[in-house]
Amino acid sequence: MSNLKIGRIMLGICQTNCYFVYQEGTDKALVFDPADKGEYIYNGLKEKGFTVAAILLTHGHFDHIWGVEALRELSGAKVYAYEEEKEVCENPSVNVSKGAGRPCAIKADTYLKDGEEVTIEGISFKLIATPGHTKGSCCYYFADDKILISGDTLFQESVGRTDLPTGSMSTLVRSIKEKLMPLPEDVKVYPGHGESTTIGYEKQYNPFI
Repeated sequence: MSNLKIGRIMLGICQTNCYFVYQEGTDKALVFDPADKGEYIYNGLKEKGFTVAAILLTHGHFDHIWGVEALRELSGAKVYAYEEEKEVCENPSVNVSKGAGRPCAIKADTYLKDGEEVTIEGISFKLIATPGHTKGSCCYYFADDKILISGDTLFQESVGRTDLPTGSMSTLVRSIKEKLMPLPEDVKVYPGHGESTTIGYEKQYNPFI
């Protein structure tokens, strides 16, 4: 068991959860889904003594990526996403940013593969592909600390919407059942919106699965 800590900043018109993960006693943080206020996130973390070591995306919808470029420019950190989400990230129509009135296209520095294990600044995690909310939605799993950052795939007693481009409810439910439900029941789930939950709680109370 390592000593990871996780913080949350809730931002934007969709009340998106931006998470930062760090090892206790260190100043390097991994930032997940910087919502729409990259400068605000950068300054807030800097005030707390953190530097941004990487920016990671669970998917490419506008409310999760609007803050990416500002945060990347200020921090110099690289942006990571799942390889199947490339089109969503890079196309303002597909990621709905054009329809939301603020067109945005994001090119990740590194596109990861399903199951790829990554270590950044001593923090290790695995990308779990969970298509359905979008075709390249993914989760990030920190096995030693039993932490799952689930984006808009799995919520407390709910799942992500599938009525936007590349979404599929059948694919989403299959992703959750096959990829997430086999995880240990005490894994803490940190979703893209709303409050945290656990795998065990969702097994018992989530009506979608």
